[in-house]
Amino acid sequence: MTQLKRTPLHDVHVALGAKIVPFAGYEMPVQYPTGITVEHKAVREACGMFDVSHMGEVIVRGPDAIRFVNSVTSNDVAALSVGQVQYSTLLRADATIVDDLLVYRFADHLMLVINASNREKDIAHLEAHRAGFDCTMTDISDATALLAIQGPQAPAIVAALADVPSGNTPLDAIKYYWFTEGNVAGVPCIISRTGYTGELGFELYFDHTKAADIWHAIMAAGNVTPAGLGCRDSLRLEAGMCLYGNELDDHTTPLEAGLNWLVKLGKTEPFLGKGVLVRQHQDGTNRKLVGFTFDERAIPRHGYGVVYGGVKVGEVCSGTMSPTLGIPVGTCYLPSAAAVEGAAFEVEIRGKMIPARVVQLPFYKRPGKA
Repeated sequence: MTQLKRTPLHDVHVALGAKIVPFAGYEMPVQYPTGITVEHKAVREACGMFDVSHMGEVIVRGPDAIRFVNSVTSNDVAALSVGQVQYSTLLRADATIVDDLLVYRFADHLMLVINASNREKDIAHLEAHRAGFDCTMTDISDATALLAIQGPQAPAIVAALADVPSGNTPLDAIKYYWFTEGNVAGVPCIISRTGYTGELGFELYFDHTKAADIWHAIMAAGNVTPAGLGCRDSLRLEAGMCLYGNELDDHTTPLEAGLNWLVKLGKTEPFLGKGVLVRQHQDGTNRKLVGFTFDERAIPRHGYGVVYGGVKVGEVCSGTMSPTLGIPVGTCYLPSAAAVEGAAFEVEIRGKMIPARVVQLPFYKRPGKA
């Protein structure tokens, strides 16, 4: 049996009374004694902090770094400016998704942020396609800690602890999906205006040996609630964000998943899966990802059967009772003809067929966001 890894903040989570569960090969906090709903609402209304140090980070460096990453991903890495971040998908030749990832562009290298559960698979896939490109890959995951500080109060809390050197982008000037470099609580960090919650906030990448120092400094800087994987999942679902293993997997293309904006068919050079995606773009896909809700107070769960026209067509990808909206919300794949707002279908819950209807994603947008 494989030994589970621990993040550098494991002892901090235990001391806080967190419920620790196996996740993606790590022992991770799913919730703290406050509970998932309280943590969820803290992120929506104030500030929550997540330890996401289980995520993987890979540095790609060399003259062909951009060309190489462009050849295996759906988005256009060459269009990135220095200091910009890009959400993308890592593809196979048949356009199915190996993983979803973030691509960071620095002046002299790229950083790929990948899912912990796919780390070995992703690196093997990248190495298998690196021949002919003048670049190197370095896995820095185990040496890197990652904290997500999310919520309306998160920017002010991080700003109170941050010192960004002259010449780097000031904290208050960082746009969504951009980053800067500076110190937070005296620790050198990549300070990224990204997140997985639908709220304002930052993600901090830094030396894993400094994890406890930054955690305690942020906790002391304001009204910050420790938040676990449970509310991270409910927050991202409300915000309509995909999770690999649920909405995305080895059999799904980005166009089926509604990630059309990540597919740049006009990129200068060819990339894995382009031919399939061109055909899907022209002819349409057989199925599409949708959001749905119930009018009754049933809760959809991952794996529940989805029935359309009397025929089982799939399973619920993700589902919960939305803490913010107070209604059941979920995602699933439907035949393309049925993937329209208001379309009716059914979800089987413990032998009972529950009427469902398609609704527009995302379920939630933070106040003031268009």
